[in-house]
Amino acid sequence: MAWLTNRLIGLTYNNDQAFPGYTIFSSVRGHHATIVDMQGQIVHQWHHEEGIQHLKFLDNGNLLIQTLPPEDAGGAELIGGSAGALIELDWHGNTVWEHRDVMMHHDYVRLQNGNTIYFAWDKLPGDISRQVQGGHHHEEDPDIMWGDLIREITPVGDIVSEWYSWEHLSFDEDQICPLESHKEWTHANSLEVLDNGDWLISFRLTSTVAIVDHKTGEFTWKWGPDQLSHQHNASMLGNGNILIFDNGCHRKRGPNFSRIVELDRETEDITWSFFNPTVVAFYSFMVSGCERLPNGNTLITEGASGRLFEVTQDHEVVWEFISPWTLPSSFGPTPAVFRSYRMASDDPRIDGRSLSPETYGELNAAIADGEVQREPDFEHRIPAKKE
Repeated sequence: MAWLTNRLIGLTYNNDQAFPGYTIFSSVRGHHATIVDMQGQIVHQWHHEEGIQHLKFLDNGNLLIQTLPPEDAGGAELIGGSAGALIELDWHGNTVWEHRDVMMHHDYVRLQNGNTIYFAWDKLPGDISRQVQGGHHHEEDPDIMWGDLIREITPVGDIVSEWYSWEHLSFDEDQICPLESHKEWTHANSLEVLDNGDWLISFRLTSTVAIVDHKTGEFTWKWGPDQLSHQHNASMLGNGNILIFDNGCHRKRGPNFSRIVELDRETEDITWSFFNPTVVAFYSFMVSGCERLPNGNTLITEGASGRLFEVTQDHEVVWEFISPWTLPSSFGPTPAVFRSYRMASDDPRIDGRSLSPETYGELNAAIADGEVQREPDFEHRIPAKKE
């Protein structure tokens, strides 16, 4: 999305083809999570002093959040997506559960048995890192190389299992994009547990979406190189296809652009896609996501610009909202949103809850007047780059 000096914020469009309900999201470097109604009015917020950069609205109506990066994680805190803790908040923002791990990053899932799995970084063994292909070396790169693991913990924080990606990756198949640093191998950024318990994972630096057998740890399916470019948020649809936000920041041919693809993983044919034929009209080089809604529409998070919008199967935009928050980051001021999610109006998680725009009347009025929000109540801590 092209940046306008005086761009609109809040709701910009809504018609009767949009799936009715509420949209929940958080700003990447913010300390708040927000629910807006179909008119783009804020109807509920959570706040947390440690930050809320990624959220999951749990079945019990609580909010599970990842905080901002820790002060020190041996250098891992400088990698995008780093987080210091998982914290579960009730509707009123009270902490009911937390787990701290300075190596966690990007994505996590609360399992049906109450356990939680999440991505974490660990140092690659030297004999492994020396064989990883691709990427470029830079004088600021650390002496070690980071790899992804999946860690499962109990509600009291005991480690149940760990899956080390580098024990199953292929040096020949899983090569880093030549335009990316050699400081980490795969940079996993989305995790979904499938109905059979297997894991659907997106690996950004190798432009690969994969399925892992959760029992054996082996890859059972991979797709993406030469098709995707640094994608995010792979999810399995009810028809067995996979929906992916293809960021497109290092395309090998033509200009960079983003698109949404629905993939038949049996035939590896793209059965549906969305992109904007006007160059850079739809483009996010980082973060971002997509969600297939019950009416067949797709909710898209064009993350870098903070633009949330919904499209039909015929590619018509039927709802659009621009996040009003601009926050400091290592890149400079950013309106970025990692992902957003839509819940139906009759979602049982919000049954009986107060969702009133009047509660946030002053804030809604300010956004309607075009006033960009900057979170004055929190001191923003951005980890300094190490010399």
